[in-house]
Amino acid sequence: MLMRTDPFRDLDRWTQQVLGTAARPAVMPMDAWREGEEFIVEFDLPGVAEDSLNLDVERNVLTVHAERPGLNQDREMVSAERPRGVFSRQLFLGDNLDADRIQASYHNGVLRLSIPVAEKAKPRRIKIAGSDEKRSINA
Repeated sequence: MLMRTDPFRDLDRWTQQVLGTAARPAVMPMDAWREGEEFIVEFDLPGVAEDSLNLDVERNVLTVHAERPGLNQDREMVSAERPRGVFSRQLFLGDNLDADRIQASYHNGVLRLSIPVAEKAKPRRIKIAGSDEKRSINA
């Protein structure tokens, strides 16, 4: 029996599993938006236990680590499309966000982060000092 092989098929399949496709992101799809004085970021992490989640902030880099347990080796799988193992994703936070006051919650497979806008980045009024004096400028 003669089998035709495509050397790029397995590479293509592997890259789709690791990197995902536009229609189906692989690991940690995310939505982010601004609500008033804070930014909200949500990660879809179905099947991930809350105790396997870790959030780290170093300087202005927020790293999210999650782990989805491996498959039970005693099962004969018919299809196994969901990625397994340890995943991480990094967000680079601008100076206008207060990384010291990030709040996180996890409910129904969605990790939600609330990142407040830093006080120094909020709009403020600057008072203009007036003077009734006439000044002369000598050149």
